Amino acid sequence: MKSDYRYLKDIVYNNFPWPTPTDAQKAKIEQTAQAILDARALYPDCSLADLYDEVTMPPELRKAHQQNDKAVMQAYGFWGKLNTETECVAELMKLYQILTK
Repeated sequence: MKSDYRYLKDIVYNNFPWPTPTDAQKAKIEQTAQAILDARALYPDCSLADLYDEVTMPPELRKAHQQNDKAVMQAYGFWGKLNTETECVAELMKLYQILTK
């Protein structure tokens, strides 16, 4: 058996520790998620690989993702407290451990 991550439609989202956002936070996340879709729609002839190339990512798509990241981090209470991806993953794992006890 391989040690790669495996994503299954039945359990991936059920096990992820989601925050409990306020109505305002939900609205902001919805708004920023739509902005991502709107930015992608500006480039109908591009594949996702083209759009998400680190070097050539369209600026409006990058900005939309940054705004979405901020909105989600605020919903978790992480914004301004955690500075690295490693710190975020560590906090998410703590939440996961609480959920699975």
